[in-house]
Amino acid sequence: MKIALMDSGIGLLAAAAAVRRLRPDADLVLSSDPESMPWGPRTPEDLTARALAVARAAAAHRPDALIVACNTASVHALAALRAELEPALPVIGTVPAIKPAAAGGGRVAIWATPATTGSPYQRGLIRDFAGSAAVTEVPCPGLADAVQWADEEGIVRALAAAAALTPPDVQAVVLGCTHYELVAERIRDAVRQPGRPPVVLHGSAGAVAAQALRRIGAEPAPSAEPGTGLVVLLGGRVSELPEAALTYPEGRRLTAVSPAR
Repeated sequence: MKIALMDSGIGLLAAAAAVRRLRPDADLVLSSDPESMPWGPRTPEDLTARALAVARAAAAHRPDALIVACNTASVHALAALRAELEPALPVIGTVPAIKPAAAGGGRVAIWATPATTGSPYQRGLIRDFAGSAAVTEVPCPGLADAVQWADEEGIVRALAAAAALTPPDVQAVVLGCTHYELVAERIRDAVRQPGRPPVVLHGSAGAVAAQALRRIGAEPAPSAEPGTGLVVLLGGRVSELPEAALTYPEGRRLTAVSPAR
């Protein structure tokens, strides 16, 4: 089994780790183009062209499924990716976990990039899936870039700014960008209020990993013998995991796998 994941940068690490938890024996292809980040401010046409290039590089390695581990690319390019690659290659998009976060009602915050916050796409998801929950959209300028480059000072500033915009009585936070899942516990700490229970975080990595297996008719097998296949593509070229990826547990765990060549 071979699962490919694509993103602008290292946001795909969270979904890659989720795939490995469900199927340790799966070979992975990680395709990104960090030199073109950020994708959010680009026009839909430009973003789609870049996403297609990253996806084609992954598809050349003949995976069984392709996970679009990027909220922005899923919003703007998923239809084009599926039109080109399916049905030969199942393509799984990433959607913010608004529905499960809102299932219990209460107050929910959605942390997302400025390009996604307030967008018709996100507002549509809130309208369709938030139910009775009170939803606050929280823009997080600079957070994805700071996570991408492991910029500690940038992460601290972006977390503090987003936490200041988050209602103090929030019960759940939707992580609306895959990069945010790499600093999930820091987000939980940033919004923690004295005397209140810890906020519940809702990411998408586990759901997209499970959906990828369903699309190819595979069952989870977390006790399977670990595989050894890992291909890293940066701008379409076989490379190594970026140094910044190794600052996160998800990236370090992948380095225990011998790269395929």
